[in-house]
Amino acid sequence: MYSRARRMLSTAASVGFSFAVTLATTPRTAQAQEPYAWRDSLVFHTFSIAAIDPRTGEVGVAVTTRVPCVGNGVPWVRKGVGAVATQASTRTEYGVELLDALASGEAPDAALKRALAADSGFQSRQVAVISIDGRSAQHTGTGPNAWAGHRAGKNYVTQGNILVGPEVIDAVARSFEASEGTPYHLADRLITALNAGFVLGGDKRHGLRTSAAVIVADSRAGMSRRSDGQTANINVCENADPVGELRRIYDAVSQTLGYRTLEQFSGGDVYQLKVMLNALGFYKRGETVAARGPEATLFTTETVAAVDAFRTSEKMSTPTVGGSPAGLVDDETVARLWAALERVGKATTVRQQLLDNTLIRR
Repeated sequence: MYSRARRMLSTAASVGFSFAVTLATTPRTAQAQEPYAWRDSLVFHTFSIAAIDPRTGEVGVAVTTRVPCVGNGVPWVRKGVGAVATQASTRTEYGVELLDALASGEAPDAALKRALAADSGFQSRQVAVISIDGRSAQHTGTGPNAWAGHRAGKNYVTQGNILVGPEVIDAVARSFEASEGTPYHLADRLITALNAGFVLGGDKRHGLRTSAAVIVADSRAGMSRRSDGQTANINVCENADPVGELRRIYDAVSQTLGYRTLEQFSGGDVYQLKVMLNALGFYKRGETVAARGPEATLFTTETVAAVDAFRTSEKMSTPTVGGSPAGLVDDETVARLWAALERVGKATTVRQQLLDNTLIRR
């Protein structure tokens, strides 16, 4: 379970959907922004997942490690083309080179074989590439004396080195496979899969500062405000719980219901709340909840009344029973709402409706 506790990021952290630092800058800028811990080599002993969603055309990578700023070197994506993870003794050039090869029509396995053949340090690398059509290729060199390996499945590749064991990437794979076809954005699925490996121990080294990142590009018109199609780019450069922080930021920026305790606010999570209450018959019964408009995201008195009616039906406290604030929507309320939707067989339909009307473009 992800912690909902809010933590202030280190001043060294680079976090944001549009402003995460990458190495795709000028040499002078990149040099100035590199963490001192990288020193003369760029080594990311880590685990990651690179994947596509054939329904949406999204491509993405999620990664975490016990080295600062992993998002600045490992993950590479290109809208409509594919994704690359380059780790262990990281060679960042693989990101552009392999994506260029895919864009030109070369198959992932051929592109990777050609790139490795020209690399005298290939034995110290771990590289994975997946194309928009789901074809993939991976390489794990000999590396340090610790567990390293990779595996591929439908629409994803996962890989890791210096891990506590193969159970880490097995958990990542199981999580991602379980979310196939579910109504979640690719970034959401990648973070969940990454966490599945993280909670099992992930990178076996301890006592070091850790980082995590997720980057996703979407080629569909109107889904991104950027020409490169990036819809999510979160780079937690340093944090005691980097994957938990990745989740907290994602939920906060996408305003996922539950990221804050609702009393009387305005925002995208209020719209989500209305859709759920409507499906359960507590809000505008028999009507359609508008996704846009002057009141779509307002916590109106009608919404407050609907929340209190739901809480009463669940025998939870209300202003008249137990003294809770009117319209209180806390973590327990959100969990009860989803449980109620599951009971009446509407949870999947509601998730799909929310997915269709919730854009992540920051």
